[in-house]
Amino acid sequence: MKVSIITTSYNSCKTIEETITSVQSQTYEDVEHIIVDGKSTDGTLEIIQKYSHLIFVSEEDKGLYDAMNKGISMASGDIIAILNSDDLYASTKAIARVVEAFKENESDCILTGIEIFNDPSKKVVRTYSAKKWRMWMFRIGWQPPHPGFFAKSSVYTSHGNFDIQFKISADFDFMFRVLYHKKTSYTKIHETTVSMRAGGISQSGFKSRAMANKEDHLSIKKYGYFSSPLLIWSKYLLKILQYV
Repeated sequence: MKVSIITTSYNSCKTIEETITSVQSQTYEDVEHIIVDGKSTDGTLEIIQKYSHLIFVSEEDKGLYDAMNKGISMASGDIIAILNSDDLYASTKAIARVVEAFKENESDCILTGIEIFNDPSKKVVRTYSAKKWRMWMFRIGWQPPHPGFFAKSSVYTSHGNFDIQFKISADFDFMFRVLYHKKTSYTKIHETTVSMRAGGISQSGFKSRAMANKEDHLSIKKYGYFSSPLLIWSKYLLKILQYV
């Protein structure tokens, strides 16, 4: 099974080389790495061009999820993965384990865990196991970790790409559509596959969290299910109780 790994970037010169070498170090060999850049001006392109094996394009886009959609349209793999330009694979066998899980199961999607680390110390400050996630959590705006989500390319062909009307929660919308609304088959595995730097568009303060919650609410209603802002915000209480 061929794996297409899609990385979107914009002015990512401080981190993107580590992301590229993380993909290069994978023991699984049938991989194509696609980078969709938003016309970086900080030296990112010079780093990308050092690696002749990469498939890349650099052009203006309509945001993060539009860039992801471009990468998906360029992909030729049987499996599609998203790896952000400041994230890494947690081990050199991460992709091999995912492919093994696809072969062992008849599922169209594999859900894996992620870890979040501080830079530059590399200290892990949080882990998110896919095993602990349950389908009902979608209804309170709680999704499986998107960087740990791997899907067959047929999932995108059948159910569509990211809806770019959502600026922060297009990944929630996509996974809700695929897993909850369309009931696409999936398997959860225990492995942590992706290491993420702390921060990110949905983790950068109250204003971003509020916007993400609003978009989660709109996404759920979009598919004809009941939702309310209070219900979406209740997930933080549940997260606190889990830590306790």
